[in-house]
Amino acid sequence: MAAVFLVMLYEYSPLFYITVVFICFLVTSGLVLGWFGLGVPVILRNSEETESSTRVLKKRMRQVKNPFGLEIPHPATASVTKGITLTPDCLEDCILTCYWGCSVQKLHEALQKHVYCFRIKTPQALEDALYSEYLYRQQYFIKKNDKEEKYCQLPEDAQVVDFGPVPRSRYPLIALLTLADEEEREIYDIISMVAVIHVPDESYRLSCRILYQYLLLAQGQYHDLKQLFMSANSTAPSSSDASPGERSTDRSLLEKAGLAEDEPELHEENSKDCVVCQNGTVNWVLLPCRHACLCDGCIKYFQQCPMCRQFVQESFPLCSKKEQDEDESTHI
Repeated sequence: MAAVFLVMLYEYSPLFYITVVFICFLVTSGLVLGWFGLGVPVILRNSEETESSTRVLKKRMRQVKNPFGLEIPHPATASVTKGITLTPDCLEDCILTCYWGCSVQKLHEALQKHVYCFRIKTPQALEDALYSEYLYRQQYFIKKNDKEEKYCQLPEDAQVVDFGPVPRSRYPLIALLTLADEEEREIYDIISMVAVIHVPDESYRLSCRILYQYLLLAQGQYHDLKQLFMSANSTAPSSSDASPGERSTDRSLLEKAGLAEDEPELHEENSKDCVVCQNGTVNWVLLPCRHACLCDGCIKYFQQCPMCRQFVQESFPLCSKKEQDEDESTHI
């Protein structure tokens, strides 16, 4: 059909025929060589030419201030029978409420109620959503910027030494942080934080740690707070302090409980420099793998994470160029 059309076109006007064929040749060449930026994968282009046509989508982030912080200062000494020490670090006056033996099902139903029914901005709101499906409750008033350790323990008359075999129907400990002043809840987007904490007992000796942290927003959403996989040493607590035997045991226990993430076992670098150029400061987080390993200069050259080789769907900067310049000037 196309051949008949070209023959008829040539008989009608040879000059017009040559012009049409030449234009088609230019369009085809442009598509093959990527002149129009359509990202056609061909082997004729090198990596520098690929940069202009295949860029990773930069995720627009909305900055939100989190007034809550919670750490476990002595995880090695924590247990169900001996109790646990928690260190809150809050920007405002807060209330720390600890729920021992909280129902797994009721907790996740409460999080869904925060989205659809009512906002969990006070301890009473969470207790109403849980229908009192917990064994024991402790509450502390936390002053602004007060980092005093708080000791939580089940009473002796509870006679609880473990929470049963895996999979369990109850979390050992749930820590809820809420703002004490009602006026502060109108200022912050994040109105409460729920931390799911594993505490070792006689039947499940996985070391004490925070399993999940949920940030609850005033608008009705909640987000699962996850740690970034940094390519450099950081001040955040790491499992690298434990012996290889303890790490392998903890990993197997997490896998058995269905709580282990598919994260690659990567050795951390000794500096906070980009893993590619070893010169620029790490500033970009790659999603969905959550590796923070590239600087501003190298981010544009990669469609796959240089740490785990997973394809990058989105990325976002840890700080803007202006903030970096201000930080450098401060250090100088």
